[in-house]
Parts: sequence; C-alpha cells; structure tokens
Amino acid sequence: MQLITQLIFLIVLVAGITFFIRNIRRVIRNVKLGRKVDRSDNSGERWAKMGRIAIGQSKMVKKPVSGILHIIVYVGFIIINIEVLEIIIDGIFGTHRILSFLGGFYNFLIGSFEILALLVFVGVIIFWVRRNVINIYRFVGSDLKGWPKNDANYILYFEMVLMILFLVMNATDYQLQLNGADHYAQEAGIAGSFPVSQYLLPLFEGMSSASLIIVERTAWWLHIIGILIFLNYLYYSKHLHILLAFPNVFLSKLTPKGEFDNLQSVTNEVKLMMDPDADPYAAPSEEGDTDVPEKFGASDVMDLNQVQLLNSYTCTECGRCTAECPANQTGKKLSPRKIMMDTRDRLEEVGEIINKKGKFEDDGKQLLDDYILREELWACTTCNACVEACPVGIDPLSIILDMRRYLVMEQSAAPNELAISMTNIENNGAPWPYNQMDRLNWAKEN
Repeated sequence: MQLITQLIFLIVLVAGITFFIRNIRRVIRNVKLGRKVDRSDNSGERWAKMGRIAIGQSKMVKKPVSGILHIIVYVGFIIINIEVLEIIIDGIFGTHRILSFLGGFYNFLIGSFEILALLVFVGVIIFWVRRNVINIYRFVGSDLKGWPKNDANYILYFEMVLMILFLVMNATDYQLQLNGADHYAQEAGIAGSFPVSQYLLPLFEGMSSASLIIVERTAWWLHIIGILIFLNYLYYSKHLHILLAFPNVFLSKLTPKGEFDNLQSVTNEVKLMMDPDADPYAAPSEEGDTDVPEKFGASDVMDLNQVQLLNSYTCTECGRCTAECPANQTGKKLSPRKIMMDTRDRLEEVGEIINKKGKFEDDGKQLLDDYILREELWACTTCNACVEACPVGIDPLSIILDMRRYLVMEQSAAPNELAISMTNIENNGAPWPYNQMDRLNWAKEN
C-alpha cells in the first residue's frame, strides 16, 4: 500500500511539474515573437538593480501599508514552501519528517514557518478587505472588472486555504506524535515546534489516532496538490510576476527615463545626410535592394521588442501606474495598467493561434484599435510617472510611444494640433507659425 501511495505521489508531482514547464515554454515562445533587443550592457548595475527592486522590494514600500503587507505575504509564502522540499522527499520515499535529524534547527524552522503562515493569513485577509470592502481607487477601475478582479481574489482565497491546510497538517501531526502513533513517533522526542498549530489541538480532542491520520493525510495531500495547482495557475494569472519580476527588472532600461529610443534605420539615414563624402546620386546597393523596409513603430505585439512583451507578462495589475497617471486622474481614457493588460491579452491570443495552427496566421486583428484605442495613446503626457511608480520595472510608456510612432510615420495619423506643430518645425525650425527672421519681432514691440 505504501508503494502505491508513493507511486501516486510521484505521478502527481511529475504531472504538475511537466504542465508547469509546458506553460513556461509557451511564455518564452510568445516573448520571443517580439523584436530582439540588446540589454547585456552594465551587468553589474543590472544585478544591483534586481537585488534592490525585485528582491529588496524597495519600490513596494513607497506605499508603506501595502508594501509591508506584500513583503510579509511574499517572503512568508516563499519561505514556508521550503517545507515543500521535505514533503516531496517524504512523498517519494515514504518517510515522515525526514529532515527532523537537524534537531533544534529543525524545530526553529517549523516554528518560524508557522508564525509566518499566521502572518501570511492575516496579510491576505487585509488585502481582501482593501480590494473588496474599502474599494481603494486603483482597485475599482473599469480595466479591473471581471476576470482581473476575480483572479486577484482567487489567489487570495488560494493562499488562505494553503495556510489553513499547513497549520491543520502540523496540528494533527503534533497530536499524533504526542499519541505515539506508528510512523509519526520520533525516537528523539517531538519533531518540530508548533507555536501556532498547538492552539488548534482542541479541535481534534477525543479523536482516535486512525481519525487523526485521515485528517493529517488529507491536509498533507491537499497542501502539496494545492501548491502544484497554484504553480500552474500562475500562467493564467497576474501572479506570474512572482517568477518574472527578476528577469524583468534585470532587463529594464538603465538610460534616463526621458531619453527617446532612435530607430536604427532613421539614424543611418541621418548619418548619410550629414556625411559630406556621401554621393546623393549613388544607386542603392544590390544588397540594400533585397532588404525589407523596416516598419516604423508598432501596430501589433510582433512589432514590440521582447522586453516589452516580457513587461506585459510581468504586470502585477496593482494599478500604481494608473493611480499616478495625470491623464487618468483628469478623466482621460488612458490607463497604463490597461495598456499592459491589453498587450498581454493580444499576445496570448496570438499564442493560441500558434498553438492551434503551428504558426501565426493573420486573424484580422491587431493591438492597435482592436485592443488599445488611439484616444488612449494620445492622452499620454509622456511624464514617465507610470514607469517611476511600477514596483517591478515595467515601462508602459515605451509601448505607447512605439504605437504613436506607427501612427505618425506609417499612417500620418497624428492629431491636427501635433501635425501643425511638426509642419512648423519642418518649415520654420520651431513649433510656432513664424519664420526665423521674424522670431524676435516681439522684443521690438512697445
């Protein structure tokens, strides 16, 4: 019977990990649909930034309440799952608390896990209240209705249940050790310290060892299966940032936030124009004739670069970007959070076509207009508040600018005011409708 249980555990474990790997490979494949971008420079600065922002959570604590709660839940949940290593070993080899040979250190670990589990449980409840009762501004936007709102709640429920299962498992295990039950009793005494779950013992008072074993095994199985389900749910959830925040911060821009990226094709053209030795009448090279003209800007996800697509998968949907956006605050349609969510939705749609047909076939849709409206793009003030606010280094502004670039350079579809300004710059060297000779006439007026 024990061998059958071990075999079932191994099958469940392999199935869960295999499905997770499949989903992660899909994420990688979808991200690679974007244009390549070189972010291999300044590796030391990038590692330091990742340590400071992704690991150190330095941007999270700018909002102290949610920041501290997030650190407790995040760190607690990760550390508690160290015990999953022991559960996996016990499940494969049919042992029980195999790491208990660590003695006092093991007791310290289990006790710490229980305290963290309680803190995580309390933190998750507070998060739920903030989202569903207090109705904080950034959690009530129109872009956070339906699935995004439900998804956030599902994760909170999941974490609460996992913490309860963890404490019930420990409480019944503790009682079985006290009872001296076979397979649970330890020669060296009680294995583990139970500062929280010991207060659950009255719930199991009077139960036989056989009944306690059923409860303990049920909680044990549901706990590990729940973790595997949670792991695979990440792909369908905003909580994919748990894994992607680290590479996303590492690959984020190090240049000044206001610095505009130049298209290489345009840069080459300008250099040619400025080259005094260049022959303006020279025929294009044969090699140049075969090159496909570069598309200016982006109208769909394949036109964005790989870091921008990684940004879309990393978005936590926390709404800090939208809450800081001056356009959004004044009632404009723009929501930087929605820009990232729309990009991910479109990327997933493209990925599903590839899953079904083996390659992407035009579905008559694109990111521009079908997901992101032009009104949203032109509402942006390019102030970089959204970039500064993001706790995981996401850059919604870069996507907005690339899509604006497409509208201007490919479709000549700039708003009338901007088109007039650009015409004036071209003709007069300034955005005002005065030629250069008349520019200082104002100084002569009385």
